[in-house]
Amino acid sequence: MSLAAVFAERLRFMSNSISYKSTVYACYLGHFVQAAVINAAPILFLTLMNKYGLTFEQMGRLVLINFVTQVAVDLFFSRFADKHGLRAFAVAAQVFAFAGLVLFGFSPFLFADVYAGLIGATVVFSCGGGLLELLLSPIVNAIPTDEKAGAMSMLHAFYAWGQLTVVLVTSLLLAVLGPDRWYFIMLFWSLMPLVNAFAFLKVPLAPPVAEEHRTKTRVIFKTRYFIVCLAVIMAGGAAEISMAQWASSFLEAAMGIPKIIGDYAGVGMFALALGIGRTWYGKMGGRIDIYKAMTWGAALCLACFLTVVFSPVPALSLAACALSGFGVSLIWPGTIVIATRKFPLAGTSMFAILASAGDLGASLGPWLVGLTADKTPALIQAAQIPVSGNPGLRAGFLLAALFPAVILIFTRYLAKHKLDNGVAKG
Repeated sequence: MSLAAVFAERLRFMSNSISYKSTVYACYLGHFVQAAVINAAPILFLTLMNKYGLTFEQMGRLVLINFVTQVAVDLFFSRFADKHGLRAFAVAAQVFAFAGLVLFGFSPFLFADVYAGLIGATVVFSCGGGLLELLLSPIVNAIPTDEKAGAMSMLHAFYAWGQLTVVLVTSLLLAVLGPDRWYFIMLFWSLMPLVNAFAFLKVPLAPPVAEEHRTKTRVIFKTRYFIVCLAVIMAGGAAEISMAQWASSFLEAAMGIPKIIGDYAGVGMFALALGIGRTWYGKMGGRIDIYKAMTWGAALCLACFLTVVFSPVPALSLAACALSGFGVSLIWPGTIVIATRKFPLAGTSMFAILASAGDLGASLGPWLVGLTADKTPALIQAAQIPVSGNPGLRAGFLLAALFPAVILIFTRYLAKHKLDNGVAKG
């Protein structure tokens, strides 16, 4: 190759790198939007319960509806995204998120049955969240780079930073505005997807894997290795979102910690630890074995969940809530990295299936925690077992400790079979 050709190739690569920066930034903001879609409402759970007479189970049901809707959107639109291109769907994701957040805030003024309005709004913004979950990973994965694992971890780190921002700002606004003006908070968060919709109209998108070279989804789905990946990301979603969405209520109801402290020191530090873990791997990923990192992370997460359940010391429970974020940080992006290494020519459908499994876990986990919290006091009373404090949410978190245990077991399988050749093995 001549010197001129080498220079031209280098110039082309530099041009591509620069042109895709705006794409990466739009994807980062997309994960901030998804963080608002998933985490803004749960910070308001106790406010909504007290103001409208709702139950733990009804709040958990909103979480279930959120993620079940995301699963349905992931699976339904994956084929269309591969066929018709990602841009229109990326813009639509922002529009759905904007409309749903606005509708959630206006529900008390638009619906006689406020809870029905909250359900409808949750479905709408969850459609946006599902499209974001479907699209952001393959958009970033398609961008030319030598370090896919680091790029993927950094992308998911911005979900964690978004979660931290949403938790802190929502809690601050709730304290400043008061519980009677909670709806302004949802309207505030609706501005982000509105801005990002215009961004995705303009940013360049790298071409996906051509259809003739793409590994068929049915071939991938037949492998035991991929099925185990689904189990790991499902358990990871359940563990992460159960802690993120119930920690504040647990610390307030079971430990007697004021809500503002529970939000900032518990949920906020959880999100901070989540972001630190993902950013750390994004910077250091090439030098760290992802399987070992996920195994140790799952073990740490399990220990933290058990500490939350059994510790009588509020400060220790706070620390365990926060530290569990670091433990669970690599499970979701790490599983995507492992799957893309095993099946490098997979299309958007593989990302959709992985996202759907994670969303399914993220929906069932918090709902099961809420259901257990509602049912446990009656069972304890019927059995005439003397307990102190709030046993319901403790029992819910004890159930949630099963999720990191599953991750710990199955990640060892993935590590053992990582060198198997061909997509038919596993």
